[in-house]
Formats: sequence, structure tokens, C-alpha cells
Amino acid sequence: MAISVFDLFKIGIGPSSSHTVGPMRAAALFVGALRERRLLERITRVEVRLYGSLSATGVGHGSDRAVIMGLMGEWPDLIDPASIAPRIDELLASGELMLGGQQPVPFDWARDMRLLDENLPYHPNAMTLIAWGEDRELRQDTYYSVGGGFVVDAEQATAGQLDRDQSVLPYNFSSADELLRLCRQHGLRVSELMLANEKVWRSEAEIRTGLLKLWSVMQECVANGLKHEGLLPGGLKVLRRAARLHRSLQEIGKPNVIGSTLSAMEWVNLYALAVNEENAAGGRMVTAPTNGAAGIIPAVLHYYMRFNPEACEDDVVNYLLAAAAVGVLCKKNASISGAEVGCQGEVGSACAMAAAGLAEVLGATPGQLENAAEIGLEHNLGLTCDPVGGLVQIPCIERNAIAAVKAINAAQMALRGDGEHFISLDRVIRTMRDTGADMHDKYKETSRGGLAVSAIEC
Repeated sequence: MAISVFDLFKIGIGPSSSHTVGPMRAAALFVGALRERRLLERITRVEVRLYGSLSATGVGHGSDRAVIMGLMGEWPDLIDPASIAPRIDELLASGELMLGGQQPVPFDWARDMRLLDENLPYHPNAMTLIAWGEDRELRQDTYYSVGGGFVVDAEQATAGQLDRDQSVLPYNFSSADELLRLCRQHGLRVSELMLANEKVWRSEAEIRTGLLKLWSVMQECVANGLKHEGLLPGGLKVLRRAARLHRSLQEIGKPNVIGSTLSAMEWVNLYALAVNEENAAGGRMVTAPTNGAAGIIPAVLHYYMRFNPEACEDDVVNYLLAAAAVGVLCKKNASISGAEVGCQGEVGSACAMAAAGLAEVLGATPGQLENAAEIGLEHNLGLTCDPVGGLVQIPCIERNAIAAVKAINAAQMALRGDGEHFISLDRVIRTMRDTGADMHDKYKETSRGGLAVSAIEC
């Protein structure tokens, strides 16, 4: 299985990569299959069935609306987030779904959007889409949203395939140990090795342009987060804080408050809050590697670009490539899905990736980079995914800010060492996988345990 940096970093919309981006992609794929088989014009009804975590927190995460947008032919990287609410309102008023953007089909929300209290095999984030003709079922497909916007169908799931891409990479690795060995053997930095692998799919110019596009969207997301104020949607009455914090930092009028560390930390908090408030509001952002943890990697990169006067676009490219190397390891050997292993798979993976990216641009050896990632992930082990009200707000927004600061500290600690350490990144990733397997389902993005329940009790 070959994983590209552009698989781990996707332009999408909030609030969830596995619950919003994935379901929208799955529904769009379903429509594409119908169109390819020339079934679109024969369809008289479409039924949506959401299972497991998609059902438990689907409404709060916007899974139901995301599926509808996908059925209308939209893709998460192209859709205008502002268009979703009015189009859903129009559908509810008319009872008509424009399938694939061209075929009007009756849609009764209460009948055709089914949130089921059961799980399907393979993964908790499951959905089935059924297209009916006049007198019979024309097509039925089941999809699994396995984290980070990745989607697999039932055939892939049965075969144990997360991805069908079997491209042969010049430096293929499935463990941190293999990655380090390849770097030593060929005299490569981690970002250089990742760039060589990416050239299997794209030219170097295309890779650079694509990564800088991701950075542009990250910057735009932060800018939007700094100008929007008020309450976040969903009913919890969570107040946006980024804009107010930004004004406060600007009014100080000095680069430092009480030493550079405290000042920098506030800016890191600001960037993470801005991204995750935009995500919670359903705005445009970059899945990195998930939406629930989307603020960490951009916050650390913003921190580096702001506080390093010599920072340049090459650093952006190298940061994202190095971060992706660790994301590949987490994806291959554990999971980046909160519904599968808890928030350790989302925030923990993102923290490790950000630590690795920062270490890379600060001149770390491959061994120091691996140490930075290990520190970042190790100190997120056991983190549960228990969003209050099924919304990606509490504790998700603050959790990104805390993990972004933790990633910076992890990189700094690793750079003070020589790369030698007691527990390897491979062992920590395996521990994350095993801890997720032992974790009770109520702590894995179902809002049936942890803080989600404590908030109700209070």
C-alpha cells in the first residue's frame, strides 16, 4: 500500500474528516458509479443508512448533510461551505433531491435518512447507499470512512485493503526503523526521501505547487478564524475566542510578553484555535491528517514561519513532507480514526507529525526527527474521543492548542539529544494500536462516555 502526502493532507470542509469529508466522498463515488452504469435516469428513490459512529454522532458532525451533498455530486475539496445550509433547507422544503446535480429524485428525510443503532463489520464508520428503480433495487454499496477522509468500499474492506494504490516506491517503508535505515543507506533527509517517493505520482514542480496550495488554504483558514466571532453552531453556545485573542496580542505591541516562550505559546494557541473554530463551523480547511486534529500541524507551521525570520517556502514543503512520513507510519500500523482508536489516533498522530515536521526544518537528523515524533505521540497515548454533544468543539478545539504546544516542545527536546532514546516510535505506534483495541467503544467518537456524559451530568 502506497500513501501519498496528498492522501494525508486534503482540502475539505469541517467539522470532521471521517464523519463529513469521508461520507461526502463516498456518496459522490456512489453517484459516479451510477452514472458510469447509466442508472442515474432510472432511479426513483435513494436511501441512506448510517451505522456505528456515523449514526451516533452523525448529526453533530454533519454526516447526514455531507451525504446529501455528495449525492448531489459535490466533493469536499470543491464545494462552497456556505452553500450547504440553504441547499439542505431547499431539499427539506421541496422533498426533492437533485441526484448528481441533474436527476430530480423524491427524498423523504424521515424515511430515507436512517441512523441505525448497529455496527457493520470492519470499521465503526460505516454507511450503505441504496438506489431504487420503479420496482426493484438497482444498486447498493457499502462504504467505510476509515479516518482522514479515506474511504474504502465493502470489497476493499473484505480484502483488508485500506487503499488500492500499489505503486512501487523507490524508498518504500512500513516502519520507522525501515525509514531510518533507508535515510542512512542513501544519505537522505526524511523530506528528501518523501519527495523521491512522491515523484512516482507527480513531478517535483507539481508536488511543490500542491503543498504550497495546502499551505495557502491553511493560512486562509487561520485568517477566517481570526475575523469570525460569535457562537459556534450546534447548540452548546461555545463562543469563538480566536478573534478576541488576536486583538489582545496585537494590542500588546511587543514581540514578547514575559520572555519569548510565553509570547510564542500564545500565538501557537491562537493559530490552533482559529483553525478548529473554523472547522467546528463547517468552514474550508485542510484535513491534517483529520479534521478533529486539523489545527495542530498548521499552528506549528504558522509558529515557525512567524518566529523564524529566515523561513521560506522551501521550509513549508519540507515540513509537510516530513510530517507526512510519520502520518504514513501511523496510518499503516495503527489508525488516525477517532472512531477506531480514540483521539490518540487523531490528536496524537497530528502532534507526532507536527513535531517531526518542525524538527526537520530546524535541521534535525532522521534519528532526532523520529525521537521528536515519538515524544509527541507517546504523551497522547490513551487519549479518548468523547466530544460533547457529538460536536467537534469540546474538548476538541482546546485539545488542538495544547497538542500544538506539545509538538513544539517535543521537537525542542529531541534536538537537544542525539536521536538515541529508550522507546522507539514503532513501539509507541503499536501501543497506540493496542490501546485503541482495548479502549471501550463509548470512548471512541460515540459521545456515550467520558466528557460527553460528564457534561450532561453537570
